[in-house]
Amino acid sequence: MSLLRVGVMRLLVAVVLVLVMQVSAHADASWTTPFPPFRIAGNLYYVGSADLGSYLIVTPKGDILINSSFEQNVPLIQKSIETLGFHFNDVKILLISHAHNDHCAGAAMVKKLTGAKYFVMDGDVPVVESGGKADFDYGAKRENWYPPAHVDRVLHDGDTVSLGGTVLTAHKTAGHTKGTTTWTMDVPGVAEADAGRPLHVVIVGSPNVNPGYKLVDNKAYPQIAADYAEGFRVLKALPCDIFLGAHGQYFDLKEKYARWKAGDHNAFIAPEDYKGYIAERRQAFEAELKRQTATAHSIR
Repeated sequence: MSLLRVGVMRLLVAVVLVLVMQVSAHADASWTTPFPPFRIAGNLYYVGSADLGSYLIVTPKGDILINSSFEQNVPLIQKSIETLGFHFNDVKILLISHAHNDHCAGAAMVKKLTGAKYFVMDGDVPVVESGGKADFDYGAKRENWYPPAHVDRVLHDGDTVSLGGTVLTAHKTAGHTKGTTTWTMDVPGVAEADAGRPLHVVIVGSPNVNPGYKLVDNKAYPQIAADYAEGFRVLKALPCDIFLGAHGQYFDLKEKYARWKAGDHNAFIAPEDYKGYIAERRQAFEAELKRQTATAHSIR
């Protein structure tokens, strides 16, 4: 066996090990399990896995992709886009929900394959450009790192992203990360009864307090509790018809897709589900903050 061939094989093994480490850190098979791509409404399509939400917005001037997920999810996303009859290299803009590897580790690969420009909320820019190392919590563990990607446009709360007549608004709902972003856009109504009425789409970034997060006396992220509280204020105020999110479990992807496939193309119109989800997540945050505050006071 030639030295060149040995070197190539070693490189392939190293790449596979890196990809396995990324997923095994979380050990959730649904994150890399393929899921049927489908049209949600208007020019908005689902192209993610069974739980990692990726979304394609198709326009006459090119397409927008939200969330690249893991590197090994990129071929899955590409196949989903092409199954729908579109072209992967038509992706002109790449966005994310937040800078954890399960939502953005594939960004550098997407940029390389498509030439897309990467737009990221200000608080997450140092994280994605460091490959996860600058994350206030996850950056301490090597298994959470990923290929760094250059940010082409820094977003701020309330900024809009426009392409081919479609406009998305970036809402900073920080806490989960310093730049967690909830995306909103309008699409035409799905059913005849909704014809001509714009439907408000909300793609939730993440309102979750992950295990191990310090909400009190967090030296790496002093304003974390205040950011969560502000994020919930923003989320509660958003008008929502179509409820989506960074993870399918947020909005019951599998159950609603089954209804959609059976002919209910209004399955994802769920304003009450959205209100209930935000309220439940806010209660969970407030309970954890109360618990950590009490613990901190007892120690002092």
